Amino acid sequence: MRSIANATTPYVLAIVLAAIFAVFIWQDTSLLTLFPIGLLLVYFAIYQTEKVFISLAFLTPLSVNIEEFTQSFGLFLPTEPLLFGMMLLLVAMEIQSPFLKKEIWRNPIIHAVLFYILIIIITAITSSHQLVSFKFLLARLWFIVPILIFGTHFFQKEKNRMQFLWLFIIATCIAIVYSLIHHSFYGFGEKEGHWVMWPLFKDHTIYGAIVALVLPLVIAIYFAEKHSPLTQAVLILLIIIVLVGLYYSYTRAAWLSIICAAIVCLVVYYRINFKIVAGIGLVALIVIFFKWDQIQMELGRNKYEHTTESFDERLQSATNVTTDASNLERINRWSCAIAMFEQRPIFGYGPGTYAFEYAPFQEPENLTIISTNFGDMGNAHSEYLGALAEMGIFGLISLLGIVVAIFFSMITLYNKLPLSETKNRVLLMGMIAATTTYFVHAFLNNFLDTDKAAVPIWAMCSMVIIMGIQLNNKTIRKS
Repeated sequence: MRSIANATTPYVLAIVLAAIFAVFIWQDTSLLTLFPIGLLLVYFAIYQTEKVFISLAFLTPLSVNIEEFTQSFGLFLPTEPLLFGMMLLLVAMEIQSPFLKKEIWRNPIIHAVLFYILIIIITAITSSHQLVSFKFLLARLWFIVPILIFGTHFFQKEKNRMQFLWLFIIATCIAIVYSLIHHSFYGFGEKEGHWVMWPLFKDHTIYGAIVALVLPLVIAIYFAEKHSPLTQAVLILLIIIVLVGLYYSYTRAAWLSIICAAIVCLVVYYRINFKIVAGIGLVALIVIFFKWDQIQMELGRNKYEHTTESFDERLQSATNVTTDASNLERINRWSCAIAMFEQRPIFGYGPGTYAFEYAPFQEPENLTIISTNFGDMGNAHSEYLGALAEMGIFGLISLLGIVVAIFFSMITLYNKLPLSETKNRVLLMGMIAATTTYFVHAFLNNFLDTDKAAVPIWAMCSMVIIMGIQLNNKTIRKS
């Protein structure tokens, strides 16, 4: 990337970023020791922009939310200040001397994301907690702008794409090893497995989601090309670490998402006609509709708890809606989200407001032993229902639009890539599987407001966008 050392922009941004760090410190003086580190990061972000961008892949799995220690505002360090600073820096650079490829603005993923941002802005204006909603908007922007949009500039180099994936995988494996060592002190118990990954991950649900996301990526890198014996041994070790981490995450949604990802990969690899897939899905929905009473009776007989030691019984416990408190609480949250949508179907209660609004919508029959009357236990436990409750019907449509655009772009690119480009095809299949694990997970949890999930998801989207542009340009030159 071209040097900007002689421009005035870096100095202005340095002052702005220093002021931002000062505000953070003013809110919490315990952050005073981080001020010199913050200024150092500002320096590197300005003069080593590309390297700092790639380093985000390594820093993300190892970032820590200071809210866990300070009981103040939530902020993931060091990633979120870096992302915010890079957003300002890159936007200023683009305004001063445009360098982004114009073709990116024609990509369906970008169109879907811009529509999503527009809906966030509109519903933030009508929000019941406007300050919360505009903070939500800002947080979404500092993930989307530097990673998704400007990532298309950095990911033009294949080397950067590979380094980003490698660094994210290695850092995640470091987090897994840390969690496993910590977990071993408690005999790998199920209850302890819910929190041993702290402070790198809040709990086992986000931990399991990221471990599941990484598994297809490390497998894809292993099969993408021939490696030296040492590299091959390292990759095998990383795969084993991820598999062990996945098992001991005790996250049923993560296990199920891997199964779904494998099915999607088979559909894509064998190019099974979409009409056949849609037909099977339609038949399944019809069967569920006519057999719903019988299905409910069977679900009611399921007494498997997620605390059981058996792996297959743990998977079966995912459908226990009779005695499993975790499943019952999800149903409680989902019911609240639907009730909130029914109350405000068009604009919702505002982005990021679910945790502040859901308590009055809890029905007595849905309350569990882990429910709270104060509604202070987090989000809707569903990316889709959360968007529906917070941003109304258009919020859900915009989110589903992103999901459709991502898979359409990825699968279309995979089918267009020549068979001779084995490395790119295998890596792309890995990204399709990794993305599938997250968006399957999104039915049961929502993590796109955290750096752990947002950075890899938007980075893979950015890679797909630029790979598509490069393929089109290569095709045009040949013709």
